[in-house]
Amino acid sequence: MTSDKPHKNATADLYVGLMSGTSLDGVDAVLADFGTHPPRLIATHYLPYPRELPERLLDLQEKGFDELHHAALIGNEIAHLYHQAVEAVLEKAGVLAESIHAVGCHGQTIRHNPHDGYTLQLGNPALLAELSGISIVVDFRNRDMAAGGQGAPLVPAFHDVVFRSPEVHRIILNVGGIANVTNLNPGSITKGFDTGPGNILLDAWVQRHTGRVFDEDGKWASSGHVIPRLLDALLAHPFLDLAPPKSCGREQFNIDWLESNLVGGEPAEDVQATLLELSARSIASAIERWCGKPEELAVCGGGAHNEMLLRRLSALLPRTRIQTSDILGIEADWVEALAFAWLARQTLHGLPGNLPSVTGAKGARILGAIYPH
Repeated sequence: MTSDKPHKNATADLYVGLMSGTSLDGVDAVLADFGTHPPRLIATHYLPYPRELPERLLDLQEKGFDELHHAALIGNEIAHLYHQAVEAVLEKAGVLAESIHAVGCHGQTIRHNPHDGYTLQLGNPALLAELSGISIVVDFRNRDMAAGGQGAPLVPAFHDVVFRSPEVHRIILNVGGIANVTNLNPGSITKGFDTGPGNILLDAWVQRHTGRVFDEDGKWASSGHVIPRLLDALLAHPFLDLAPPKSCGREQFNIDWLESNLVGGEPAEDVQATLLELSARSIASAIERWCGKPEELAVCGGGAHNEMLLRRLSALLPRTRIQTSDILGIEADWVEALAFAWLARQTLHGLPGNLPSVTGAKGARILGAIYPH
């Protein structure tokens, strides 16, 4: 539940979470009280990125002239945007910065290459700590990777805390740019992994051909027809057959890869329909192959609003009850940001934030680097 009323509980355990993912659309910010279980969302705020920023971030996905300089400048710019988001969510709640223990900040990923042993996120946490007057916890991925893990996905540890049921076999599906699942099977350890593309190709294609930021409810995709040859080619991507633990990003699924599989002349709406089917089938196939037969699938992230995607998942997983995470008490749009608030709390309390069964790390590790205010 989200409340925008001022929070005056003296025993509150307050953290801010910031999430900006592979969709490159903006910043999700939450203010949460971890003095209750499950944690209570006090206020939320979404800050869209300036129009030209996503393209500049995409440029950093590839090697380029003076890229270190550009990355540093964009990191400073993003720190100011993060600060705006923090200020906005605190203002909504009527809470002062000094009441907040820490901000958990994912940072903006520009490269994620676990097989090469590195991952890069922008955001200049030192500057954000200076601007906000709040301690900042960042760099959650690298400690897990140093222990031999993928560094992602990180949200399954949080899903395990807030969504696990002792009776119901439940999957949490997060559909951001990349889709990932958390397998919460009673009596079994929690597992999770990236399944492949979520919104990343859908958003890129609709932006290119319509100028819209995303395909609302999958309406444009539903106006087209799946191209069987193209779908088969896309489903042949080797990542989709890899066994977990695994994680991915734009390095594997990008517009250049899509275009390499086009022959030319395909109707744009048919390509969009095929991309939606790619997301749905890669998710459903991964669940059937590595998660068994769940009773429930709770969807969060931006893809939770894609009616056509949910409809296709229902058809592909007919024995699974599909709903959004709202039914479990946390609104679909804010689960990831809340997870990074939780991860910051884990760091400050000296508690592990990863699940080796998810990332493949050698063991549980305390994640994150702290920048005191």
